[in-house]
Amino acid sequence: MAASQLTETVRQSAPLAGLTDDEAARRLSRDGPNVLPKAKRRHGWREFISQMTHFFALLLWAAGVLALIAGMPQLGIAIFVVIVVNALFAFVQEQRADHAAQRLRELLPRRSTVMRSGVEREIAASELVAEDLVVLRDGDRISADMRIVEFDVLSVDTSLLTGESVPVAVSMGDLLLAGTFVTTGTGRAVVAATGSATRLAQIAHLTTSGSRPRTPLAIELDNVVRIVASIAVGVGVGFFVLSLVVGSSAKDGFLFGIGVTVALVPEGLLPTVTLALAIGAQRMARQNALVRRLESVETLGSTTFICTDKTGTLTRNEMSVAAVWTPAGTARSDGHGYEPTATVEIDGDRASIERAAIAARWCSTGHVVLEGERWRAIGDPMDAAIDVFVSRLGAMPEGTVSHRVPFDSVRLRTSAVVEMADGERWLYVKGAPESVLDCCERVDGDERESMEALARDGLRVLAVAGRRLSGDVVDVAAQERDLTLFGLLGFEDPPREGTTDAIARCRAAGIKIAMLTGDHATTAAAVAERIGLRREGDPVLEGRTLPENEAVLGALVDHDGVVISRVTPEDKLRIAKALRARGNVVAMTGDGVNDGPALHASDIGIAMGKGGTDVAREAADLVLLDDEFRTIVAAVYQGRATFANARRFLTYHLSDNVAELTPFVLWALSGGRFPLALGVLQILCLDIGTDLLPALALGAEPTHPHVEELPTPLPIEPTSGRRRRHLFDRVVLRRAFGVLGPTEAAVEIAAFLTSLAASGWRPGESFPTGAALATASGAAFAAVVIGQAANAFACRSTRERPGTLGWTTNRLLIFSVAVEMVFLAGFLYIGPVARLLDQRPPSIAGFLVAALAAPAVLTADALDKARRRRLHPRGQPARSAVG
Repeated sequence: MAASQLTETVRQSAPLAGLTDDEAARRLSRDGPNVLPKAKRRHGWREFISQMTHFFALLLWAAGVLALIAGMPQLGIAIFVVIVVNALFAFVQEQRADHAAQRLRELLPRRSTVMRSGVEREIAASELVAEDLVVLRDGDRISADMRIVEFDVLSVDTSLLTGESVPVAVSMGDLLLAGTFVTTGTGRAVVAATGSATRLAQIAHLTTSGSRPRTPLAIELDNVVRIVASIAVGVGVGFFVLSLVVGSSAKDGFLFGIGVTVALVPEGLLPTVTLALAIGAQRMARQNALVRRLESVETLGSTTFICTDKTGTLTRNEMSVAAVWTPAGTARSDGHGYEPTATVEIDGDRASIERAAIAARWCSTGHVVLEGERWRAIGDPMDAAIDVFVSRLGAMPEGTVSHRVPFDSVRLRTSAVVEMADGERWLYVKGAPESVLDCCERVDGDERESMEALARDGLRVLAVAGRRLSGDVVDVAAQERDLTLFGLLGFEDPPREGTTDAIARCRAAGIKIAMLTGDHATTAAAVAERIGLRREGDPVLEGRTLPENEAVLGALVDHDGVVISRVTPEDKLRIAKALRARGNVVAMTGDGVNDGPALHASDIGIAMGKGGTDVAREAADLVLLDDEFRTIVAAVYQGRATFANARRFLTYHLSDNVAELTPFVLWALSGGRFPLALGVLQILCLDIGTDLLPALALGAEPTHPHVEELPTPLPIEPTSGRRRRHLFDRVVLRRAFGVLGPTEAAVEIAAFLTSLAASGWRPGESFPTGAALATASGAAFAAVVIGQAANAFACRSTRERPGTLGWTTNRLLIFSVAVEMVFLAGFLYIGPVARLLDQRPPSIAGFLVAALAAPAVLTADALDKARRRRLHPRGQPARSAVG
């Protein structure tokens, strides 16, 4: 049945008794419950399996199988355990975020009041059916699409669905959409659509359709794994060929090549990345940012463009009377929102200000109630703002409203007849200035000019007028003539505290910002200017004028400070895709149902946790528990810190790989005549045994003050067109392969040769064996471990020396290095373990040389950082993330 026919059918039914229970049950059985279709979710076991089958995990599975083939079952099992433990940890973290989001969804009401067989009753919103007659009151949630058939001063807050910040007055036959809220008045409406047929469900479908874009971190890790895998396989094959050249059997050469390949795979990298993301997520949670996907921690740090909603995100969604104009005086309120302690500054006649405010209050039905140290709005936010203003003036007289004419979209005003305590009867009128001024007996240029001045300030303007009545009132609307204009009231939705500073910090970090809102262009632009988002010359666009072509749209909106008003959900979705197509890493903020599709399609969706909807939170990667825009800035810096930490422990791992590979290179270059300083099992003990804890500690490195210093803009990746930072870049490669790694390797070989020399061996003599080789190998092993302990402190920053950062500012690192030294002692001095690794405790000479690894690494690090500071002074960052 068409909606118009449905409305007419209900109008003709007298009395409006609603459906019978039997008919409602039949329709519920036919159409199904009034619920949104649930997005398909993977089962828990599938989520867990996915954590063990991504690209890096597959590389480790291959390494474990090769270890078994090479006759090293202990190694293979150890690698398999690393994979499973990491998958369990990541799975648990994702589930915790999902459970937290579920608790947020459960906060929403799920009841509706309907007429059934002439009796008013409350039912579950899921039991609403087509043609149900719903009773509407202040604060009710609209749980299905329905048309108005009866109303009294009814207005609806549509901000969560349309972005419009001011409640909309409704009239007979108007369609109310599911997901909106009644702010003032009462009424009845007949259900036109339920469940998947509602507009809300259509937007939800846009939200859940399509796949999420891959995160920058996932792409970077794939690149790292491909490079590492290529190097490991290439080196393994090379050593297999070399072993054949020097006379080894094919079987021994094959096993040797497999051992080298497995040794070069950084088994500790996967758990280190996961833990670093988890630590970043926990730190964000302490700052009121709930991460729903671990990889989103780093994605936010990669953001180059933030598209933010206005109402409830940049502003408080608390209307406030900011200015009042009367012919005899003006007033300004320094109050923001519903703060009782705010004051009113009056210039001129106070009585005229009070008269205008009181007249507006008599025409209002919304009000505020005190909860704790703040007022809470009941009903229309603009009415609540008037009540707040009158309370601040302390001027409300006694009286009662005897007649009231509600606001409608034709009259654009509301009026009330008030019986005063002194027996006088007054008519007060409040509404749009053009409507009220037409009813006034005398209006000159001052009123028009003042109205335009308030509008230029970005304020919503209402006019207030009235006159004394005599005799009985038969038709109130007919009395709306020959009024005296009392004044003009200017309303604003005040910005959230700290928003201006947060926007400035985003720009300092090289991030563009755009405002996307359902509000009017003038209002949106004024708010954007007030908070510093829009500057002179920045464009102001309307959703209906946006071009259809994605490339043209991207070029138009890819502008810092752009304001786009009257946007639809489809517009936001197209804008997100257009900006991503131009290489931006896009973060989309929002709290409404209308934001869901764009949140889902962005690189990272950021939803409001307190004032947002379940649809928005479901689509988001990050939920702001305090709804503060400045929390985004803190999360951005934490995301960049997490990325910097990933580069720290990647540098740490790669430096170790240089020291691990050097003995094999020397063996190969000598044609097999130079003895191997380290064996495959020793290398694996370094990767999993001694290196893992310091790497994890680097993943927990505290945020450094300069972490936001990144290139502006980020370089564009030629193959993908995306602006992206890289884990592997010149700084990481230079420090790992040109500074730290070679220093460790040099001391390692020096300790090895010193120990061999102490045993009497000389180059060119027969291959050393037995105790002499095991003792020298122990010295080389000790040199690498000691060098890595110093390297852990060196990797805390690419610019600052460890002493400058403070040796004790990362206590977890101190603990991990201490444990590393304990492990070193165990690997060297516990007989069975040492024999398994084919090593023995180093000689005094060998140990003394090995101990030089720490000062050698720190000295090389200090020289490299001095050079870096000289070439790239503070404020002129190099083309890599500052770490």
